[in-house]
Formats: sequence, C-alpha cells, structure tokens
Amino acid sequence: MRFTNKTVFITGAAGGIGRQTGLSFAKEGANVAVSDLDFEMAERVANEIKSAGGIAESFKLDVTNQNETIETMNNAYKHFGGLDVAFCNAGIREIVSPLELSIEEWRKVIDINVTGVFITAQTFAKHCIKEKIKGNIVITSSTLSVTAAPNRCAYTSSKHATAGMTKQLAIDLAKYDIRVNAVGPGVIRTPLTERYFQDEEASQKVRNLHAMKRWGEPNEISSAVLYLASEEASFCTGTNLIVDGGWTAGKDW
Repeated sequence: MRFTNKTVFITGAAGGIGRQTGLSFAKEGANVAVSDLDFEMAERVANEIKSAGGIAESFKLDVTNQNETIETMNNAYKHFGGLDVAFCNAGIREIVSPLELSIEEWRKVIDINVTGVFITAQTFAKHCIKEKIKGNIVITSSTLSVTAAPNRCAYTSSKHATAGMTKQLAIDLAKYDIRVNAVGPGVIRTPLTERYFQDEEASQKVRNLHAMKRWGEPNEISSAVLYLASEEASFCTGTNLIVDGGWTAGKDW
C-alpha cells in the first residue's frame, strides 16, 4: 500500500471529494485527519473510515482562522505522531451575476478558497520543515482555474488564484523537499453539485460540457489526488492536473 505509516490531513473532508479522498487514502494504508467546519459530518466520515478498517480522527476546523488551523494541525500531529500530506480541499462557490454579487459574498469565497488554502499550506509546510519531513501538498483547483463559466466571478477568480499559488509554493518549497500540486475537477457529482442532477435537461447540459458526455465521480478525483501525493509522482511539482472528461479540451460544435 502506498501510504502505510503516513498521515494525511484533509480540509473540507466531510463530504464529496474530501470524504472519498479520505476513504481512498485509508484504503492505501494512511492515517487520516478528517477536518471540516461541520464537525458532526467530519465525525461521520472518520467513523466510516474506521468501520472499513482504517485509522482516522475528526477535527473541527475553520480554514480561514490561522490560529485555529495551527492548533488543529498540532493536535493532529500529536494524535498520529506525524503529518506527511496535506490535501487543501475546503471550498465554496457562488452562482450569481457579477452585477448582483455582494462584496460580502465575494470576500467569503475568496477567504475560504484562497486565504484558507494558503493558511493550511503554510502551516503544513512549516510543520514539515520543523520536523524535517519530505511533505506533499495537494490543492483542489477546478476547470475554472483555466477557463470560466457564467455567474461564478468570485469562484473562478479564486480557482485561478489557487492555480497560481500552486506554482508559487512549488518553486519556493522545493528546496525543503515539499512538493505542491493541484487537481482540477470537472463537474463531479457531490452534494455541492447535486442541484445539477435534479432534472433531465440540467443533467444533459452537464453531460454536454464534457467530451466524454458524462460527469465525474468523486473516486476519479481521489485517484488523481493519491497519485500526486505518492512517490509515483516524485518528479511532479507545480502541476495543475485537470481531470475533466475533456471539458477544457474544446467544445462540441
């Protein structure tokens, strides 16, 4: 198993991609620190991992709070005796015209999707340097880190920012043996996107976005995350790996 005796710290781990990635890491032998603002759901995921024979612990975390992030990561380190991988996955989005987007909503999206990712990555990197650990950071970006979609101005801006952050952190942290990569999902069926699948017309629009004429599933993203965090990707850093069924390859005329 690729992650035996390794510990993974996941933000936004209570559902969707975060939950599935936690399960996938545990299946590959990792200890999993399941963190989320929704502590009750984080506990459920941790218990799900344990029920499947894995090792996990749940933590409540607001990624925009630097002191809380430092404390939570320290607690995870003490509990497991180490931290080897950080999956910076927590994020939100808006769907509203930029003409109607409030500055409060703009700031909330940017604060969680950009500042929260930076706080998590910075805290983890400092831990790795202090403990002399060869660390791995994986960030959840999006297809909207390389393109755009209607009525998602804050979200698209935030994901372009995380793609740039991935590159910047990669070149600055390489000398400490810390790799930094991102994974950019297309439309993945999760609780966050479930509204797209409530009727056939909406579902067909989602299919038509992708050259493969289907949406993705969380395990297809978790597989990419595990690859980037593993020794199989030992020469990858600064990569924004788009996993989108051909969405960004081009459009069907």
